[in-house]
Amino acid sequence: MLYSAYEMQRSMLAGASALATLGAEWMANPVNPMAHTRFGPMVASGFDVFAHASATYGKPAFGLDKTVVDGREVAVTEEIVLRLPFGQLKRFRRDGVEGAPKLLIVAPMSGHYATLLRGTVERMLPGHDVHITDWRDAKLVPLSDGTFDLDDYVDYLVRFLETMSADGSGRAHVLAVCQPSVPAYAAAALMSADQHPARPATLTMMGGPVDTREAPTSVNTVATQRPHAWFEQNVIATVPYYYPGGGRRVYPGFLQLTGFMAMNLGNHLVSHFDMFKHLVAGDGDSADASKAFYDEYRSVCDMSAEFYLQTIDLVFQQHALPKGEYYHRGRRVDPGAITDIGLLAIEGERDDISGIGQTKAALTLATALPEAHRKYLMAEGVGHYGIFNGRRWRDAIAPVVEDWIVAHDAR
Repeated sequence: MLYSAYEMQRSMLAGASALATLGAEWMANPVNPMAHTRFGPMVASGFDVFAHASATYGKPAFGLDKTVVDGREVAVTEEIVLRLPFGQLKRFRRDGVEGAPKLLIVAPMSGHYATLLRGTVERMLPGHDVHITDWRDAKLVPLSDGTFDLDDYVDYLVRFLETMSADGSGRAHVLAVCQPSVPAYAAAALMSADQHPARPATLTMMGGPVDTREAPTSVNTVATQRPHAWFEQNVIATVPYYYPGGGRRVYPGFLQLTGFMAMNLGNHLVSHFDMFKHLVAGDGDSADASKAFYDEYRSVCDMSAEFYLQTIDLVFQQHALPKGEYYHRGRRVDPGAITDIGLLAIEGERDDISGIGQTKAALTLATALPEAHRKYLMAEGVGHYGIFNGRRWRDAIAPVVEDWIVAHDAR
């Protein structure tokens, strides 16, 4: 019922968006006398903002076709190294450049596509052989492909790391952004306990909910103020049968987007009003920058119900990992098994999603790790998205990550 109601509303808004686009173009058309009045540009701008806000967005493209290596521009091509039902391992091959440290960027499965980390990938491309977890929209995965939960997430990461080291190039490095800090940490602990040859050389965790008892945020509060059964009954929907994944139970991406928008509704309203003012003033560059951000922000995908509910339960309600009660397929995850993986924990001073101390807890839990293998960075004045995107990420945070990888790369 929930999904069907959303689809009906989406269809209605798609029509309204198309009409608004036509209205904006007509009110700005030089042959229209209204376009030459003070009133015309304001109406055109209003139509434009509404059309953009009500449009439907699909999966964006990374669009990274080149980078600069040692002062030389080289072409970048995307290739799928390993394809699994709920996600694929995507590599950004730098044509003609070999030998750089392999880096697996683990994108969050939190309602947005991996392209949300476009800026992260772009910054790390010059010096690394970058791979990324390209998660699939759950509503597009047929029921015949089975289920996907937190245990499967860990298994996927192990498979990806095994694939990356299969050519004998040595241990890769992992950069986990936000939510995947927990399964990436679990995978590192399990692989360390087994002395798995493909265990990562370094694991960088950025704004991750390793221990959400530390400085709880509004996101943590929402996850703990209601019983687990409430989430199963109220936010899980069934995918309509006109999608490939028809009949699958999911946490819809549109609910996640609604929650994030509601958290900072005032800021989003101001951003859209600023977009309107830029359009009226003819400042297309500033308006386009806002549009580009929201194009990405509103591109959402569904998560499997099993993964979402297990994450709510184990990470946010039970705090299983920091309490030593996190089990992967019946096997306890022991951070104390990590002895030779360089752990870097990064937090943003103004992060309103993962509070200060939540990611840093990973360093304390790794009790057998030498001090030289653990490092903490608190990025001053940086919010959650600023940790992995934008100027502060490029100029202040990424260099620390690069130095950490160099210091622990076997080559």
